[in-house]
Amino acid sequence: MERGVWRRCTLGCSWEMGQSVMRPKPSPLLLQSISSSAAASSSSFSAESHPPLSPPSSHQLQHRLQPIQSETLAQKIGKAIRRPGAPSRARVYADVNVIRPKDYWDYETLTVQWGDQDDYEVVRKVGRGKYSEVFEGIHITDNEKCVIKILKPVKKKKIKREIKILQNLCGGPNIIKLLDIVRDHQSKTPSLIFEYVNNTDFKVLYPTLSDNDIRYYIYELLKALDYCHSQGIMHRDVKPHNVMIDHEKRKLRLIDWGLAEFYHPGEEYNVRVASRYFKGPELLVDLQDYDYSLDLWSLGCMFAGMIFRKEPFFYGHDNYDQLVKIAKVLGTDELNAYLNKYRIELDPQLAALVGRHSRKPWTRFINPENQHLASPAAINLLDKLLRYDHQERPTAKEAMAHPYFHPVRNAESSRTGAAS
Repeated sequence: MERGVWRRCTLGCSWEMGQSVMRPKPSPLLLQSISSSAAASSSSFSAESHPPLSPPSSHQLQHRLQPIQSETLAQKIGKAIRRPGAPSRARVYADVNVIRPKDYWDYETLTVQWGDQDDYEVVRKVGRGKYSEVFEGIHITDNEKCVIKILKPVKKKKIKREIKILQNLCGGPNIIKLLDIVRDHQSKTPSLIFEYVNNTDFKVLYPTLSDNDIRYYIYELLKALDYCHSQGIMHRDVKPHNVMIDHEKRKLRLIDWGLAEFYHPGEEYNVRVASRYFKGPELLVDLQDYDYSLDLWSLGCMFAGMIFRKEPFFYGHDNYDQLVKIAKVLGTDELNAYLNKYRIELDPQLAALVGRHSRKPWTRFINPENQHLASPAAINLLDKLLRYDHQERPTAKEAMAHPYFHPVRNAESSRTGAAS
């Protein structure tokens, strides 16, 4: 397949497939093409192509009604109430942005230096998200592969924040490298150009990982988190989709900094961040003065999914059910202690939905298929990461010092010694 010309590929066009050439055809908006394709897929599911269904059993009916009941209940649930008191404060790196000059964290004043979009060509689409479309691309002058992230129309402020954070973190361990920032000449649609990582989809890769592989990659991810935290930045969207792994090169990169934010002690942040299965309890109970420790919960969820071969580990149907799923593992006594400590009162409807549950031992999740991964050291680390109280979780640096990573640290020091 020939490459589509990059300068024609903006959010205002769609791709028409020829026999071997992708030709751009005019389209009012990307949204319109998405809508029409969705309509086409729904129209193909017609009554004519399917025989009449037999009436559902009472069990099936109950199963179908559950999401409807959950949605109805969700409409009635209000925000949690926080009684006055001292705000929560990060245990480490709390004052990084206090002592840095304002232009380090004041992204709204950023002046973007635009590169030339004509230096790049699109090769193929590799993904899409809520805020962007992602393509594999090529830098024309040196034929080097790259990743082109075309941003969907959002507030300039959000785009500037992502750019400023990527610039501040440039060169940090296992942080995806921002190479260039360009925009379409006509539509002014901005795009971010990143280093290319030959990623294997986590759904394919994770089931093949050995005990040593998991130790290695979680350690590499912790390096990225400790670095961004040390620079006063919370990622706020740690999940398998945002961790690129080139397994052949044993290279890991933490990507998608679109939800990342600068940490300022005492500031109240939006709780509508992170992806549902990786949301920390603080987000689910509306605690807004959270900090870097949110990323350690998300990493803990990833880690649990990897060692128990259960992806995702906490599988909630909505944000309220997500808290229920967590409570069924960690118990409600611990949840109530957490709420009391931070003076939080849940909406009575949510409290009723959560109910009462005893804490489940981690050994409950061990089976013959995962027992080689769920070692005592792994379980000990997991237990420290998945704590309701964000202040009780280890920092990224503390987690890296855990005995679970002893083989990784040994191998790393051996490599360093050999290199010197």
